Amino acid sequence: MHTIDTQTRLCAVIGNPVAHSLSPRMHNAAYHAAGLNFVYLAFHVEDIAGFLAGVRAMPSFRGVSVTIPHKRAVMSHLDEIEDLARHVGSVNTITNDNGRLIGSTTDGPGALRALTEAGINLTGRRVLLLGSGGAVRAVAFAIAEMTRAEHVTILGRTAANVDELLRDLRQANLDHVTGGSLDAALAEAMATHDVVIQGTSVGMEPHDGQTCVPKELFRADQAVFDMVYRPHETRLLREAREAGCQVVHGIEMLINQAALQFERWTATPCPLFAMRESVSQ
Repeated sequence: MHTIDTQTRLCAVIGNPVAHSLSPRMHNAAYHAAGLNFVYLAFHVEDIAGFLAGVRAMPSFRGVSVTIPHKRAVMSHLDEIEDLARHVGSVNTITNDNGRLIGSTTDGPGALRALTEAGINLTGRRVLLLGSGGAVRAVAFAIAEMTRAEHVTILGRTAANVDELLRDLRQANLDHVTGGSLDAALAEAMATHDVVIQGTSVGMEPHDGQTCVPKELFRADQAVFDMVYRPHETRLLREAREAGCQVVHGIEMLINQAALQFERWTATPCPLFAMRESVSQ
């Protein structure tokens, strides 16, 4: 680790709990590879207002990653919230611009960047999102606002959550979206969509033997992305790969959303290889 001095810039992740976070490992590896005088820590935070007042008072505190349960709570304490984060209704990135705190989100853009790095272009394609929680919400708005996907379908098990997400997307003048029941509409949707993005917790450790998509529904011409990154290859991805699909692992979303934060805070291209190596150890 490099020497910390009076010129060192500080970044951190806040959450409750936060001890499990891979963010310090990824960001510090990238700072080292890029030769930057930055350090990244993890803070267990309960007093959001007090913490952000401290960030605002310290010019050397450059950026904050925000994780559960604070992504909504921080919003009322910020000076500015970028449009995508406002539409999504949550912030995962705070940038300290000389005492002015700016909120943004890299969750959805990070997922899109992971797809792009895998050579998957959403232009003119039909995208199926499974789930209706916060992660899917972030990706849905990013797809709708930042790509030229032909259509987006959202299937979830809680009808009220799906309806709320569809309503919010349409209020943002995004009308090429539809929704339905994950149980009732899955088979038909799998037969008609090109890209499948799994955003529920199904298949996450310790329940890594579970999946929400029967393997016979996959088509070899589909691309399949599972946002779950523990385990590295979920049952869903394994069965999609065996069916001939192109697969994208959830860790790529985690890496790319962190890379976008890194680039925002340092104004330096992120050494993705360093982040990737840090979480493969």
